[in-house]
Parts: sequence; structure tokens; C-alpha cells
Amino acid sequence: MGFGSLQIGVGRRLRQWCDGLERWLETEREQLVLWLPVMLGAGMAAWFVLSDAGRWIGFIAGAGAVALAGIAASGNGRTARVVAVAGLAAAVGCALVWWRADSVAAPVLARPAVVSLEGRVERIERLPAREMVRVTLALARADLPPRVRINLAERDVPGGLSRGAMLRLRARLMPPPPPSVPGAYDFARVAWFSQLGATGRGFAPVTVVKPGEAVGADLRARLSAHIQSNIAGSAGGIASALATGDRGAITDEDSEAMQRSGLAHLLSVSGLHVTAVTAAAMLLVLRLLSLSPTLALRWRLPLIAAGAGAVAAIGYTLLTGADVPTVRSCVASLLVLLALSVGREALTLRLVAAGALIVLLLWPEALAGPSFQLSFAAVTVIVALHESPRVRGWFSRREEGGAKRLGRSLGSLLLTGVAVELALMPIGMYHFHKQGIYGALANIIAIPLTTFVTMPLEALALFLDLAGLGAPAWWLTAKSLELLLWLAHAASSAPGAVASLPAMPDGAFALMIAGGLWIALWRTRARWAGGVPLLAGAVWALLTPAPDLLVTGDGRHLAIRMADGRMALLRDRAGDYTRSMLGENGGEDDELAALDDAPDARCSPDLCVVEHRAGARRWRVTATRSNYLVPWREMMRLCVWSDVIVSERRLPPDCAPRWLKLDRPGLARTGGVAIAFASGRLTTVRRGSSHPWIDPPTVQPPFAGQRESDNETRNRGGAARGAGGAGRRAGH
Repeated sequence: MGFGSLQIGVGRRLRQWCDGLERWLETEREQLVLWLPVMLGAGMAAWFVLSDAGRWIGFIAGAGAVALAGIAASGNGRTARVVAVAGLAAAVGCALVWWRADSVAAPVLARPAVVSLEGRVERIERLPAREMVRVTLALARADLPPRVRINLAERDVPGGLSRGAMLRLRARLMPPPPPSVPGAYDFARVAWFSQLGATGRGFAPVTVVKPGEAVGADLRARLSAHIQSNIAGSAGGIASALATGDRGAITDEDSEAMQRSGLAHLLSVSGLHVTAVTAAAMLLVLRLLSLSPTLALRWRLPLIAAGAGAVAAIGYTLLTGADVPTVRSCVASLLVLLALSVGREALTLRLVAAGALIVLLLWPEALAGPSFQLSFAAVTVIVALHESPRVRGWFSRREEGGAKRLGRSLGSLLLTGVAVELALMPIGMYHFHKQGIYGALANIIAIPLTTFVTMPLEALALFLDLAGLGAPAWWLTAKSLELLLWLAHAASSAPGAVASLPAMPDGAFALMIAGGLWIALWRTRARWAGGVPLLAGAVWALLTPAPDLLVTGDGRHLAIRMADGRMALLRDRAGDYTRSMLGENGGEDDELAALDDAPDARCSPDLCVVEHRAGARRWRVTATRSNYLVPWREMMRLCVWSDVIVSERRLPPDCAPRWLKLDRPGLARTGGVAIAFASGRLTTVRRGSSHPWIDPPTVQPPFAGQRESDNETRNRGGAARGAGGAGRRAGH
């Protein structure tokens, strides 16, 4: 009897809970559709996080089973239907991105090589700040990937270079590199979805074998060159970025300042730029047509203006290269214009969700990139904030003096900026390991300056140039951009301007994103339950210890934390990119020290020996740093003495350190490595993953000295075989 009463009590509570859930979902019914792209994205994220096909199939089967269970119980209320749709969307998302990864499969170069090649130019990116031109070529050779990207020095670029031209040159090609260390940028994944099989640098002479499109046909390149001829330096690069999306003339120093100050979003053609162009086109057309009383009385001028705005948005997207972020912004703008045309509210979370759904269906790989996450997070926060009745009450227009109206507008801008900065901080920390603290304050000035001063002045200057009268407008544009750069440098160099964090655990990031979405997409008080996972993810990320040792995947570079807490580099001649990458992933914002100067290290030209204390234990790390062999006895003694030994070459089989042997064969299996000695936590780049870009299909390039011509091969066969043997010995 007691057991039966307990069953009845539990059943009653369960029914009450289910009834309460049904009532809550009924209250939130208008918000349920917003979760469709979220669940689709969750399935795609699962594919990126899970390591192999067995787990992908298991996830799809599990999500499908949840969907079937929801369908089977769909007659019992809204909850079952929500579960069915969520499970189905997750399964479709995982399957879709898997299909996409397989559909873009293309072979990758097996090893670095210097080759002679001939290919058709698909894309040209001019980078004046680096005195370089980047060219994407389509090749038609069995021993090379079908698409490669090559950097050419400006002085080596031939006249007549244009899209569609056939180029002949020699280049040093290498496979797209994976992340150097855990948490670093994964160019191999980006290249896989772009079908790039190799990257490299070309050598003179570069010959145009067959001309392509007329040089003047590339409107984007001509417009960028025209803008940069009127505004010099990084200011001209920013002006080009606003008009054409070409950021090649911005120096690394100024680009870093924009990133650290939270203003880097202004350099990427996105929602702000597309919205400004669309709104300007609509306003101009509406004002001009309103001058005619006949048109104003007989035609629906707002509808015509919306059509003009749509044409402007599409044209601007094509002009700026039609990259995925720009296309995404264009789609969102078109949806807003469609809503205006049918008399609906212009910007709602439903339109944001529709835009996200379209992008994920067309480019599912975009989910893993920072561009998609940052742009949709910002728009979602802005719309959700201003859909709140309380916020609307604070900042709605009312009859009041100009000073109060200005103060209310500035308050709205500041609150929006702070909300956006808080929303973007986890994403910036996850991808870039640092985030500007003063971004909200800097954007209060930068966004109005760019939207209402710089872009209109630039458009006016281009228009006046048709009559040769644009010089004054160009001068004003340059001054506004100099003000923007001054603001970026001031905000980035202020004390405490940047918060740094080492590589964030995937689970912490997922918790923060889930909590943020829960808060943003619901309307009832249950939304604040999202603060629990948000706070848990933040605490997890902050408590994750910074790595004590970072080793790049090739074994050449190493950064280790010294007794004073700073990271020190094995090779003091490491390049700027390597220094920056190791510093960011080690949670360091300052310049990395040299290991030679560290008191805990003993270095010779050929190797370094370091002792690192973690708690009560002292860890011993040995790393080679030259091509010269260490005497056998000394090397064996170091192997026995060391806990970790690192080398870019193959170490003898008898070399057995106490814990880890990270030589060329070992790093080939693991990729780059991050170690936290206190916890013994070891993180690797590969992590047992079998995603297609980890072990892609490869093509073997010809060895140095080989020729494409059969006659040359026969005539120089001995030399080619000799060079090939030398290449194999060097590779070994």
C-alpha cells in the first residue's frame, strides 16, 4: 500500500510538471520557431566536436530516435511536437555538414615542394601593406591539387594580371597547415571547405601565357586602387574596406589596434555596411521620387524605395566580393525589406532566425567560424534587447527637450554597446584568446562616425570624382578615418585595454553560448535560468589553467612558462606570427621572453634544458634547436634525465624520457601539444579526430629537378633521378 501511494504521488507530480511545461510552452509559442536554427546548428556543432564517423552516425541515430519518440507522442501536446522538431533539426544539421564536407573533397598536396606550374587565375587579392598580391589558381595536373593559393611579391606581378588569365611560374607550395598548437587558427579546415589544396610563394619570372578578362573589367580592383590613390596608408585601406571589402592596404599595426579596441568589425563588410548602403539608397530614391506630386499620390513610393534598397544591397554584395559574411548580411537586409514591403515589423528575432537558417543551409561550415558567430550574436542581442518592453519604455521617443533626447539616444547606444560587448566576449575569447575591454565606449564614437560621416563622405567623393571635383570630399574622408585610427590606438593602448585568456575548453564555450541563447530567445522569467550555464561556463573558462608548455606541430618552436609566470621562447629568432600565436594561446598579452635569458634554463646553440616547478614537483624539459646532432652519450643522458624531450627531428629509439617524447614521429601523430604540468593535462591538436581535413586525400608533387615535358624528362632523366634521390634523402 505504501509503495502504491508513492507511485501515485510521483505520477501526480510528473503530470503536474508536464502540465506546467505545456502552459509555459503555450505562453512562449511565438518564440519556439527561433530555436529551429539553434537546433540545426547544434547538430552541426556536434559533427565538428565528435571525432569519427561512428560517433556521427550515433548522434544522427540518437537525434532521429528522439524525433520519432516526439512524433509518436505528438497527440499529447506541444511538448512532444517541440521535441520531435528539435531532434529532427539536430539530425539534419549533423548530416548536412557531413555531406557538405564530403561534397567539397579535393586532394591536398602531400608534402612541401618547389614546382613549375601553369594555372588559370580565379581570384586576385592585392595586399599593398605587405607589398604582396595573393592569387588563387585553378590547375589541371594530376600531380598537383586542383586549386592553389600563391603569394607574389608586388615587383614580380606581371602586367595584364586579371581573372581568367593563364599564369606560368615557379612556386614553393606546402599543404594547408593545421593549428600549430591547440586552440590556434585551423587553416586546414578553412582550406578544405574552400577546396584549396596548397598554399605557397611564387618566384619571378611570372608570365601571363593567355590573357583573361580585360584589366579594367575588375571594378572592385579599380575602385580600390582609385580610393587608395586619394587616401594614403591605412586610412586608404579602411576606406577601401568600407567600399569594396579590400583590406589589403591596412598595416598590421593598425589592424591590431582595431582588433584590440573592439573596432575590427568595422573593417569587415557586414550588417552595418550593408544596412548603411541599403538605407542610403532607399532614402535617396524616396526623396527624389517624392519631388513629383503625381508619383507621390499614385505610386507606393516606400515599396519602390525598398526595391531600390534591395538592388543596392545585392550590388554592394557583388562589388565587395560576395564573401559569406557579406552574403549573410545581404540576405538579412532583403528579409527586412520584404517585411517592410508587406507591412510587417522591420527587424525581429524571427527575421534574424530566418537569416541564420538560410546561411546554415547553404554554408553549414560557416557555423564553426568566428564571423558567423560574432555577427549573429551581435544582431540577436541588439534585437532582443530592444524588443524588451522595459528597454523600449526607457528609450522610446517622447516629447522632450533636445538635451534630454540626445542623452536618451546616447544612453541607448551605450546600453546596446555594453550588451553587445558582453555577448561577443566569450566568442572573442574562444577564437582569438583576447578581447578589447573598452569596445563599448569606443563604438559609441566609431559607429556613428563611420555610418553618418565617413561612408557618406566617401560616397560623395566618388560621385564628385565623375566631374573631377572630389578632392575636398576625399580630404574630409581622410580626416574622419584618421580620427577613427586615433580612437583605435587610444582605446587599445589604454591601461587594461585587453583581457587575455588561454585556449578555452569547448565545454565551457558551449555552456556560455547555450545560456546566452536561453536568455535572448525566451520572454518569460524562465529565461533567467540561462544564467546558470552562462555563469558555469564562465567560471570553467576562468579556472582552466593556462598551459605551461606549448609545442608547435613541427617541433621547431616551444614556449614554456618560467618561475615569474612569463612565457619564454626556445628560438629568439621566431617570426612575428609564431610569437603572437604562442603568446595568445598561452594567455600572454606582453612580448614573450627569450629562453636564453631565463634563470631556470641552460641553453647552448644546439639545445636548451629547463626546469619547471609545479607544486612540489620539478619538471625537466629538454628541447633541441639546431640541425646539428648532439653527441650520443650526452643525448642518452639527457633523455634519461628529462621528463619531456622535444625535437623537430627523429630522435634515436633508445631515447626514452620519463614521460613524453615529442620528436618528429610523435608530433606527426599528435600535432601541436599544450601541457599544464600541475594537473598533468595534455591537449593535442589531432585528438584522434578523423575529420576529412585531418588525413585528406593527397597528391604527390614532382621532386625538385623534374620537368613536365616528356622530352625534357628523357633528356635530363639522370639529373631528375639524382635530384629526386637527393630530395628523398633530405626528406628522410
